[in-house]
Amino acid sequence: MTDSGERTTMTRRTVIGGAAALAAAGFQAVPAYAGGSGHGHDKAVRLTVMGTTDLHGNVFNWDYFKNAEYDDTAHNDIGLAKISTLVTAVRDRIAAERHAPRPLMLDAGDTIQGTPLAYYFAKIEPITGGHTHPMAAAMNRIGYDAAALGNHEFNYGIEILRKFQRQLRFPLLGANAQDWTTGLPAFPPYVLKRVHVPGEKPITVGILGLTNPGIAIWDKANVENKLKFGGIVELAKIWVPRVRKAGADIVIASVHSGMDLSSSYGDALPYPENASVLMAETVPGIDAVLVGHAHLEIPERLVTNKTSGEQVVLSEPLKWGMRLSLIDLDLQKVRGQWKVVGRHSQVLNANTVDADPHVVALLQKDHDKVVEYVNSKIGTCTEAMSAATAPWEDTAALDFVNFIQADAVSKALVGTPQESLPVLAIAAPFNRAAAIPAGDVSIRDVAGLYIFDNTLLAVTMTGAQIKDYLEFSAQYYKQVTGTGPFPSDQVTNAPTPTAPTGTPDYNYDVLGGLTKPLTYKIDIAKAVGARITDLAYDGTAVAADQEFVVAVNNYRQSGGGNFPHVSTAPVVYNRQVEIRQLMIDYVTATGEVDPKTFATVDWSLTSNGAPIVITG
Repeated sequence: MTDSGERTTMTRRTVIGGAAALAAAGFQAVPAYAGGSGHGHDKAVRLTVMGTTDLHGNVFNWDYFKNAEYDDTAHNDIGLAKISTLVTAVRDRIAAERHAPRPLMLDAGDTIQGTPLAYYFAKIEPITGGHTHPMAAAMNRIGYDAAALGNHEFNYGIEILRKFQRQLRFPLLGANAQDWTTGLPAFPPYVLKRVHVPGEKPITVGILGLTNPGIAIWDKANVENKLKFGGIVELAKIWVPRVRKAGADIVIASVHSGMDLSSSYGDALPYPENASVLMAETVPGIDAVLVGHAHLEIPERLVTNKTSGEQVVLSEPLKWGMRLSLIDLDLQKVRGQWKVVGRHSQVLNANTVDADPHVVALLQKDHDKVVEYVNSKIGTCTEAMSAATAPWEDTAALDFVNFIQADAVSKALVGTPQESLPVLAIAAPFNRAAAIPAGDVSIRDVAGLYIFDNTLLAVTMTGAQIKDYLEFSAQYYKQVTGTGPFPSDQVTNAPTPTAPTGTPDYNYDVLGGLTKPLTYKIDIAKAVGARITDLAYDGTAVAADQEFVVAVNNYRQSGGGNFPHVSTAPVVYNRQVEIRQLMIDYVTATGEVDPKTFATVDWSLTSNGAPIVITG
């Protein structure tokens, strides 16, 4: 085991195994259904369905950007190696029970993007060259029965996704991922699993997979004219009856869509982004739902279907392998047919168990290769740049991102009609923990500043549209009175109708100019929509009809975040180049990052015109 590998001696907690592992992970035994027998009713049996979601390329409990064991304020652990230990404990417990059917193992999507481990085997040594994707290897080892497509499955293009699909020893489901021309399913919509019950007829379990319709926006460049994505509720209404007709005694939906109704893309699509509860309430015939996409921990939610009157149980196991959902369905034969008579769910915490040594051994070489890659030196930096305060003040770290984007676009516009237009760029504070140190700079340092695999585009926008864009972005801030000092959480991440639990950092954009400054103030004592003041370019007030080229990422340009104008603005640059790679290439080519060449303070927060103080 190398220093970069999974730790088998944990420093933050006591690691346990065996039956005690389940109790430590939070397992609570729930009495089986105790309904009456006789009159055509047999004794109930319990089917357990385990589930993960939003694994995002995590196998090891490792933070590649920090080059250290993963940790957060809640001391969560991550990765499939730990999930494997929990899965084994659940299977062992159930195997020890008489007449208990074998448990099933499902996933609800977003598997092959999100860590340097995932990036490496998509871009540096792509699996199309023959290497097995580490997520496929780990999931095959664990023994999944099915998984749903997530929206991030499409980030690296359909060729990589299809190769990943072929490497899996279980089906990758997506009933609403449809051929662009025919409308027929481009992936298996469902799978039937026959689960043996000692001394009884088997239980036929229908597993239906549904993915997020937002793929049509977020990965438009990869799916347009190839795949289209119907609504989750609409396609569930078509496929649930078909799954039942095919012989399913029970139906479990694995859905890459959050519980509660909302859409980050507003009305850009006729189908909501998050619709799992709506589906459970309006589509009869579903018994349980494994929920993904929202990165929330929801151990159990029970809703009643408005047509059938039957209860449906839903569970969402957070993200990255931090939790394992356990959905228990008690079944009883009613007139010879299996019927769900009891349902509940819970989640187990992966931070109480050690990693499965078999999974670790299987993927240690892949892991070590990626650790070496991300720690390789590519240049130096004259002074440290941190993104810790980027959500509330102008920082060199975000200025660096904007400089790289705008510089690439400006060079590409030479010889085009837009060559003489001023170039701006947008950047969001993706990762508050990111920092480029003074001295040696590695790929890991640069990648930590830009953690998403976004590509660069550029559009033309007017001064009026720029102001609208900044006003929309400024809804990220909570309204205040006075000038503080305020803790940052009293100012940032304001709830909105499309982000009721708070606007994420990645949906707050700052704008900057390339050769000349774009300056503005954000008055957060004012109401949303009336916050941007003193908007100027090179010291002159921006005119409503003034034209700019704006460098943006593909997520934003395709409608992600529902920012105004940008998705309909004329595109003048789109070479499908990853922004993170542009940053790495710049450092590699120049050998040095000097903030003095690009960092200026161009925007600030005010309260009724006076500067405010934020303590962090």
